[in-house]
Amino acid sequence: MKRKVISVLVAAGMVMSLFSGCGSKDSAADAPAETKKESQEEEASSESGETSEEKTTFTVGFDAEYPPYGYMDENGEYTGFDLELAEAVCKLEGWELVKKPINWDSKDMELNSGSIDCIWNGFTMNGREEEYTFSVPYVDNSQVIVVAENAGIEKLTDLAGKTVGVQAASAALDVLQSEEGQKALADTFAALNEFADYNTAFTELQAGALDALAIDIGVAQYQLKSRGEGFVMLEETLNKEQYAIGFKKGNQELCDTVNADLQKLTDDGTVNELAEKYEIADMVTLKPAQ
Repeated sequence: MKRKVISVLVAAGMVMSLFSGCGSKDSAADAPAETKKESQEEEASSESGETSEEKTTFTVGFDAEYPPYGYMDENGEYTGFDLELAEAVCKLEGWELVKKPINWDSKDMELNSGSIDCIWNGFTMNGREEEYTFSVPYVDNSQVIVVAENAGIEKLTDLAGKTVGVQAASAALDVLQSEEGQKALADTFAALNEFADYNTAFTELQAGALDALAIDIGVAQYQLKSRGEGFVMLEETLNKEQYAIGFKKGNQELCDTVNADLQKLTDDGTVNELAEKYEIADMVTLKPAQ
């Protein structure tokens, strides 16, 4: 008799559990659309990462051989106009700046994986507007040609039949490969050789393995000054463009925070001070608020 009573109780419990489970499912399905929407928004928010208020670090991806914007100095420290400006932003926000040298070919992978917060290192925004969320432009830049002083190359048309070097995945390479840019000019070259960085390319130019380099004007000016005599920059430019900070597409909140800080740093003179230090004051486009 005792066993029979227990069996009845167990069976009743199973029936109750079955109805209880069905009830939970039905109430979730019958939940108001507004409640479900809030739940979806919370899930999307958690997937998007921390907010600006929650951040404690700010990781900048940069090319470690791209002076004067980002490079290693004689003390073995990473520095440059962009990195010092990023440091100033971090001081305003109370963040720790993490300087992460990256392979320029891998910049999109680094950004999309979340291993860096932004690409900040002489990064051209023109033609890439749909691929990133960009800050306000902060530097006017031009793509130029650098040659050996005694090369006998004085204008762009003199590059016909010459071997020209360029950094891989750079804006200069984009210009030389674009129909709207200077592809017609590049088609006259004997060869267009890509290099991982411009230090290596300059070594090849100095050795005579290259006839010319296509390069950003700020980097060209730095290299010409630091290397002394022996190189010249052609007066004709390949194109004109602007630098901006590239954030992952859709990361508007972080972009807005940094934009506001750039304006503060412009207003208090920090941007101009750094621009003078790195000799690019005539290229910086940020202006104090009126």
